[in-house]
Amino acid sequence: MAGTLRCKRVYLPPEPEDGKRILADRLWPRGVSRERAALHQWRRDCAPSDAVRKSYCHDAAKFPDFRAAYRAELDSGADAAALAKDCVAWLMDGNVTLIFGAKDAEHSNAAVLKEWLEEKLR
Repeated sequence: MAGTLRCKRVYLPPEPEDGKRILADRLWPRGVSRERAALHQWRRDCAPSDAVRKSYCHDAAKFPDFRAAYRAELDSGADAAALAKDCVAWLMDGNVTLIFGAKDAEHSNAAVLKEWLEEKLR
């Protein structure tokens, strides 16, 4: 593959090396216009369900449970499988950046999605 799968906060400015910018959140990030987000796609159906997202509530102590629940959703979801297929094609041409709104990049849904996608792309 020619490209790299990356994660980046939506509040950081877009850069050419971002490649395809895919918003991986279910909710639109506050205070960000569509123009400023500069997205290729918004894949809200690949984000954690409302129940999983709300039970996590961005509490790092709950991250292992969140990660397990979200990965289970990804494993059973046709939308996530379609995203993995799309990523294969996009990565042939350049980078793919998963865009997210959370302050904690390490404990974000995008980090879990990236990890899951990397496993599927092997």
